Amino acid sequence: MSKQIRNIAIIAHVDHGKTTMVDQLLRQSGTFAEHEKVVDTVMDSNAIERERGITILAKNCAVSWEGTHINIVDTPGHADFGGEVERALSMVDGVVLLIDAQEGPMPQTRFVTKKALALGLKPIVVVNKVDKPGANCDKVINAAFDLFDKLGATDEQLDFPVVYASGINGWSSLEEGAPGEQWGPDMSALFNTVLKHVPAHEGDPDAPLQLQISALDYNSFVGRIGVGRVNAGKIKPAMDVLVMEGPDGKSFKGRVNQVLTFQGLDRIQVTEAGPGDIVLINGIEDLGIGVTVTDPANPQPLPMLRIDEPTLTMNFCVNTSPLAGREGKFVTSRQIWDRLQKELQSNVALRVKETDEDGIFEVAGRGELHLTILLENMRREGYELAVSKPRVVFREIEGVKMEPIELVTADIEEGHQGGVMQALGERKGELVNMEPDGRGRVRLEYRIPARGLIGFSNEFLNLTRGSGLISSLFDGYEPFKGDVGGRKNGVLISMDDGEIFTYALGKLDDRGRMFVKAGDPVYEGMIVGVHNRDNDLVVNATRTKQLTNFRVSGKEDAIKITPPIECTLEYGVEFIEDDELVEITPKSIRLRKRFLKEHERKRAQREGA
Repeated sequence: MSKQIRNIAIIAHVDHGKTTMVDQLLRQSGTFAEHEKVVDTVMDSNAIERERGITILAKNCAVSWEGTHINIVDTPGHADFGGEVERALSMVDGVVLLIDAQEGPMPQTRFVTKKALALGLKPIVVVNKVDKPGANCDKVINAAFDLFDKLGATDEQLDFPVVYASGINGWSSLEEGAPGEQWGPDMSALFNTVLKHVPAHEGDPDAPLQLQISALDYNSFVGRIGVGRVNAGKIKPAMDVLVMEGPDGKSFKGRVNQVLTFQGLDRIQVTEAGPGDIVLINGIEDLGIGVTVTDPANPQPLPMLRIDEPTLTMNFCVNTSPLAGREGKFVTSRQIWDRLQKELQSNVALRVKETDEDGIFEVAGRGELHLTILLENMRREGYELAVSKPRVVFREIEGVKMEPIELVTADIEEGHQGGVMQALGERKGELVNMEPDGRGRVRLEYRIPARGLIGFSNEFLNLTRGSGLISSLFDGYEPFKGDVGGRKNGVLISMDDGEIFTYALGKLDDRGRMFVKAGDPVYEGMIVGVHNRDNDLVVNATRTKQLTNFRVSGKEDAIKITPPIECTLEYGVEFIEDDELVEITPKSIRLRKRFLKEHERKRAQREGA
């Protein structure tokens, strides 16, 4: 094959500038026509990614630079989407590791780097955002070297090339210094480093076909689409192939319909693809993640992709509240089950199983964000369901109960240090490292049971007045650490069905903060607010003013009400306790008790005791 090919993945911690960097590489390689209007973060293509400014799904694109075809995979930075990162790395021959010039390596930098080094990939370190006021390039490069060393990098991996860049301003350089003449005017320094240090894929075009499927897509015209890198051999349209689930798994025959490759953000049909090409194939309906598409006459299956196991589980239940079915199109257990089965086809880090109870499914994932993104997608598609509080997945190893431990990094102002350390200590956290930056901020590193982090992010935002940054990373299993304190406040529970009135809110205002506003529908057993005290309280939220013949001064008409707490999906999932559910519909997020009637709750409490 005469075509020069390089396959790279861009990996980094959340918000270190991966997607912005890919934007610049696409622009400067002439991918977009001059008249073409291009949105920022063009790779974050689904609505939730745009709203939240995060990458959820690994995306592919390709650019051409000096006659070489460079396939680029943009990966997520959150450990919750680690399944996406692991698959993306199986398609590439090198990684570009972006590190923020001010923040340095963070927990997810460690996570993605560990995966890349284990696969034997040699990283190119790009110190990004070097024009930030607090940038410290030398410190960042030394920290990256120490991190690689800790993760068991080989001598060759430790001898990494360094590129200094500003992704948002679109320039890169091989030398550090003040922005000026010594900086490159564009991204050519990064492009040239990729061509020099990333090896071309070495595969024999005349060998039997070997193509591992690393990602799945779907199109209503052609059905399921498999994405992967051709390891050896050639693939052509209308070719008969054998699909194998690893060397010892089951296999079946199929025929490839079309073969496409990436050009910029577009997919173009080709008549043939060879070793190193990242291709999309369709026509085989039962393709799965990790299978090998190979030659029927001489099969050469690759081992299935190994994905880390889930650490968090939630119950997805049919919505049984009195308001069920008013807003959603899909409300039955069969519809929810079918949707979860469809999700399993592309979301490899997810696990779904039925429970003994009717209409309740146990869904396990990599973290809260992983599961709440799935719920948000289902909600937008018109599904209605209720979910329980997340629980960690315990394991029993040699008769000892083990639980997942997270490595937590918190960047906070020094003034908030005492409160944050106390809160993490109460949740069984152990301080591993504390590092002031000399500018009024301090970085705390803790090891903490994953249970202790459920519901912590809201408390952390309050403790740091919104100025703190926190991120966590799964660090292994350890013996059970004992009970972790939960929510400190009780809740206000509606005693009746009906509509909320301003008069009732005025009477309840001194009892706590409300989740509801005037005009909202409520039902018996629904949670309408947070109680000021630690016990649950049943209240009359539908109370109206008695009308009499007496005329009084208008003073009492001006009822003062504290604005309600905005109950988002993430807030609800973190807030609830074991005996509560979050009711999710396309238009509303409501909190409720699992048992709506008070006598049922008391009975369940007695049985539990």
